[in-house]
Amino acid sequence: MTPKRSSRFPDARLALIALLSLFPFGGCQVLRPKAIVADRCNLAEDLNRDGECQIERGNPRPIIDGFGWVMGIPSKLILWNRKVENHNVSGETEMVMAEYLAVNHLDEVKVRINQYRPIDDWKRLTRNTGVAWPWRYTFGAVSVLGETIVPGRLFGGDHFNPYTGTIHLYSDVAAVALHESAHAKDFSRRTYPGTYSALYTLPLVPLWHERIATNDVLAYVEMKEDIRLKREAHHVLFPAYGTYVGGALGTVVPVASTPLYVGAVAAGHLTGRMRSDEVVPPNSTVGDGY
Repeated sequence: MTPKRSSRFPDARLALIALLSLFPFGGCQVLRPKAIVADRCNLAEDLNRDGECQIERGNPRPIIDGFGWVMGIPSKLILWNRKVENHNVSGETEMVMAEYLAVNHLDEVKVRINQYRPIDDWKRLTRNTGVAWPWRYTFGAVSVLGETIVPGRLFGGDHFNPYTGTIHLYSDVAAVALHESAHAKDFSRRTYPGTYSALYTLPLVPLWHERIATNDVLAYVEMKEDIRLKREAHHVLFPAYGTYVGGALGTVVPVASTPLYVGAVAAGHLTGRMRSDEVVPPNSTVGDGY
C-alpha cells in the first residue's frame, strides 16, 4: 500500500521544531562561550621537528587560485562572506591563528595555508603515533587519499585532519581559522583521538564536534578586546553550524532536506546577528580591525 503524502508532514513539523530548538533566542543555548579544557596533547612529539615551520604557505598560482575562488562561490553565498575560500589568506588572519595555537600549546599542529603537499601529509600520517595505527592506516589513509585526489587548493574545504595533525586553510576569515584550530585542540586532547575522529564520520555525530569547537572560539573571542573579531565569529560560525544542523535533519527527514538545510542556515544567520548585537553594540568601533 502506498503511504499517504500527508503522513510525511508530522515528521517535517517535528524536524522544524528540532531546528528551531537548536537556535534558541533565549534560555538554554546550544552555542555559547565554553572553552575546551585541554590538559594534554596526544599528537606525537615527532610531528614537531626542529627547523620546520609550523605555518607554511603555498606559492601564488593565479590560475589555480582563481579556479579555487570560483569553486568556493557556494560557500561564500552560504556564509555570506566573500573572503570564504578566497585562497588569499592575509597576514592578519595568520597572526590570529598563530596566537591561538601558541596560547594553547599546540606546537605539534601543522598549518598549510593554501598549500598542496600530499607527500608531506602522508609522512605526517605515519609519524603521528598519538593516533593508534589501525585508525591511521584505515580512516586516516582514506582522509589523506581524499586530500591528495581532491586538492583543497582547487576545491577548498577548510578543515583539520586529526590523523596528520594538520590544518588546511583556504579562507581569509579569522573566525574560520580559529574554528579549525579549536578542532585541533579538541581532537588532540582526547585519550583515544583515533576513535574520536572516526566517530565524526557517523550521521549526526559532527554536531557534537562542531559545537565544541564553535563554543571554544566564542569563549576565546570573549577574552579578546577586538570587536570586529568577536562580531565576525558570531556572523560566520552560527550559520556554519547551521549547515551541519541542516545536513543532520536532512538525514532524518530526507523528503524535506533542502528546505531544512536552507532554514537551518537562515536560522544560524539570524541568531548569530542577534547574539552579536547582544555582546557587541552595532555602532561599536573600539578594537575594530585586527
